Amino acid sequence: MTEPGAPAPEATAAQVVRMLAQQRHTLAVAESLTGGLVLATLISVPGASQVIRGGVVAYATDLKASLLGVDPALLARVGAVDPDVAAAMAVGARDRLGADYGLATTGVAGPDPQDGRAVGTVFLGWSGPGCPEGVGWQVYVGDSTASREEIRRTTVAEALDALADRIGS
Repeated sequence: MTEPGAPAPEATAAQVVRMLAQQRHTLAVAESLTGGLVLATLISVPGASQVIRGGVVAYATDLKASLLGVDPALLARVGAVDPDVAAAMAVGARDRLGADYGLATTGVAGPDPQDGRAVGTVFLGWSGPGCPEGVGWQVYVGDSTASREEIRRTTVAEALDALADRIGS
């Protein structure tokens, strides 16, 4: 979960847009469980059009393959909620939208488990200079008592925090 007192996602989004502009880099986003909320938060920042290339909401598993180029064999083997899938989504967004960086979200917002993963299990994916194959990692953002909205909002905050850390280093 996001730490109490952590910056609001909107403030982090503004920081990300500012850093990308300073570096003259661009970003593309691939989203599943967040359904476009990460991109919406980023493009609410004035000046975002200079650095945000766009996004793909690939909510259905087959769209992760057809729109983002995630290997169908990987999806068949592990399902849509997996760190390798998150990494591949980030690479696909970056490559297909022509950006320097790619960010992806995939996970289970509930009410039921998916692909053997518990509600609240979220994976983020990242790709960029120095990380062309992408990397995915787990962020546990809730449990069976968390609402879908809480899980999705917390995922947005976690994704933007991770993005700020990675482009800031």
